[in-house]
Amino acid sequence: MIRVMIVDDDALVRLGLADLLDSDAAIEVVAQAADGLQAIEEAQARRVDVALVDVRMPRMDGITATARLRALPHPPKIITLTTFDLDEYVYNALTAGADGFLLKDTDPAEIMRAVHLVAAGSAMLHPTAARKLIDRYHHTAHRETATARAHIDRLTARERDVLRLLAEGATNADIADTLGMRESTVKAHVSRILTTLDVTNRVQAALLARDAGQI
Repeated sequence: MIRVMIVDDDALVRLGLADLLDSDAAIEVVAQAADGLQAIEEAQARRVDVALVDVRMPRMDGITATARLRALPHPPKIITLTTFDLDEYVYNALTAGADGFLLKDTDPAEIMRAVHLVAAGSAMLHPTAARKLIDRYHHTAHRETATARAHIDRLTARERDVLRLLAEGATNADIADTLGMRESTVKAHVSRILTTLDVTNRVQAALLARDAGQI
């Protein structure tokens, strides 16, 4: 069972997402929060596997909340919600540790698919939108190209192949099909890539690959 928390200052949005997710027998909405501060309190009080977090909220916005949630002893996976796919705040949320982003008008089936993917350790990044987002706000990145390339150089050739596909938004299953390997092998490669690059999730690995000119 995937335990989900919905974080949005709009009560109607929370209600709609809760109704949607509750229709999936494998998902349980265990908490709702109207802002980042309440989200942290809820995440400390109960186990949350995936948090859907709005970017713009009162008291504590989604970017700050994402960083605080990721710093918890048992951090949830985080999907950032936004109304605009090229919003600079989304880029900052991703660098703060979010595992992906979705538009609020995303097809309901895709929202549920995103929850399942992120809970399983994948990222939910639409390849085209992700590339535009990274290109547009690349100047906010704090890693120098030379440093990024030094990290990439520590990977094996096969791991660099996996990283390039990962950075394009491919799932583990997609990577396995493309490279002709088992999904379990892909998962092992991804785990080592994150450790070698000293990043916490696939999104940050993708940003590092972009810094290094790999995509």
